Amino acid sequence: MKWILKILINAAVFVLLMQVFEGVHVSGFGAAIIAAIVLSICNVIVKPIVTILTLPITIVTLGIFLLFINTIVLSIVDAVMGSAFQIDGFWLTFLVSVILSFVNTIMESVTD
Repeated sequence: MKWILKILINAAVFVLLMQVFEGVHVSGFGAAIIAAIVLSICNVIVKPIVTILTLPITIVTLGIFLLFINTIVLSIVDAVMGSAFQIDGFWLTFLVSVILSFVNTIMESVTD
């Protein structure tokens, strides 16, 4: 149940960010839900591998590099989704990943 709630909240954040930033393009709420599902799958499969490979950098930066790992994962979602979900540019993708991390942290603290 918590996973479904996280998917729906991430999809809502994608749609909201589309309204706020011109560089975020989502073709609809259905595409946002699919993007949130792909993000969740990437967080389970890709993110741990990238985190292990970049562990020395993450340790040296005291975990701040994890924000860039989140950006990489979100870029993968962008590439997989094609024109249904697009974020223009690295720094906008970074900003969206920071916002998603913030929202997910709040959601985790509220639902636990």
